[in-house]
Amino acid sequence: MIRVVKTWVERYFSDEEALILFLLLAFTLILVLTVGEMLGPVFVGLVLAFLMQGVVAQLERFKVPHLASVSLVFVLFLGLLFTFIFILLPLIWNQLTSLFSELPRMLHDGQELLLGLPEKYPQFVSEAQIKDWIKDASKETGKVGQWVVSYSLSTIPNLVALIIYLVLVPILVFFFLKDRAVILGWFSLLLPKERKLMNQIWLEMNDQIANYIRGKVIEIVLVGVASFLAFSLMGLNYAALLAILVGLSVIIPYVGAAVVTIPVALISAFQWGWTSDFFYLMIVYGVIQTLDGNLLVPFLFSEVVNLHPVAIIIAVLFFGGLWGLWGVFFAIPLATLIKAILTAWPTPSRRKPKVEEEPAASA
Repeated sequence: MIRVVKTWVERYFSDEEALILFLLLAFTLILVLTVGEMLGPVFVGLVLAFLMQGVVAQLERFKVPHLASVSLVFVLFLGLLFTFIFILLPLIWNQLTSLFSELPRMLHDGQELLLGLPEKYPQFVSEAQIKDWIKDASKETGKVGQWVVSYSLSTIPNLVALIIYLVLVPILVFFFLKDRAVILGWFSLLLPKERKLMNQIWLEMNDQIANYIRGKVIEIVLVGVASFLAFSLMGLNYAALLAILVGLSVIIPYVGAAVVTIPVALISAFQWGWTSDFFYLMIVYGVIQTLDGNLLVPFLFSEVVNLHPVAIIIAVLFFGGLWGLWGVFFAIPLATLIKAILTAWPTPSRRKPKVEEEPAASA
């Protein structure tokens, strides 16, 4: 057993750079799992700075000085942040409050609809079954109400954390953008001088991860805005709240669109019933999802992600279970990173064999 382990270690960790990379990845994982919540503002600042670095680089290509480029991008970031806090967030809160106030009426209408089913379809459902369903639904609704109350009380400490994020994250973003070269230079001093493997993985992943994250943010914004305009023009209640749900649903491949269809269909059914307005809305919603899946996604991610759908689903489940929404958002980049590491990792079959010197010809 010891011989097998020793052979395996010599096979995959005989390269010094590979061993250093493994230790660096292990340290990063332990750091995230142990003090990840404490360093949350740092990670959020890194992600936002990474997203905005492409805009800074683009401005610098047009001969805009580095500090001016960083300042312009940072001012734009602050403008979007304040717009979200003072305009979009109150609108969402008002619609969410209105939705909770309308829930009793919706539940009552739903009960009446269910009670009418035995008369229309007696061969499929009975009145006793409907009453059992309503009883079970009432119990679950009571549990949801208790959860909402307990969650609202538990979020009081989170308000302090939110204020800390709102103060620290913009500061960190500014300095990550302004001193990017200095920070990368200091970090490179901790790495070995010969780092061919790390450079190969970095070059392969830098563009892919950057393009994926920026593309996913663009997709969220475009799908959310298109949904909001469509819902508002058709007069759907809670248009902003539903549009944000539709926009965020693109984070979870294959599943998000199907899940978010349920609240869209339910709210529109409670508002209009089984009328033409309901079917028109669902058709428009289907068109938005079709354009997103068949036009927008191939355009934004045509050369970014090369993963099997099963690998994507496993990555979403695994990283989502570890880190929640952030894990779901970064599941595909992290899976792509793991694939790049496994592909580039030095193994005996990938190492160049040493060329034996031919014996000198005899005189």
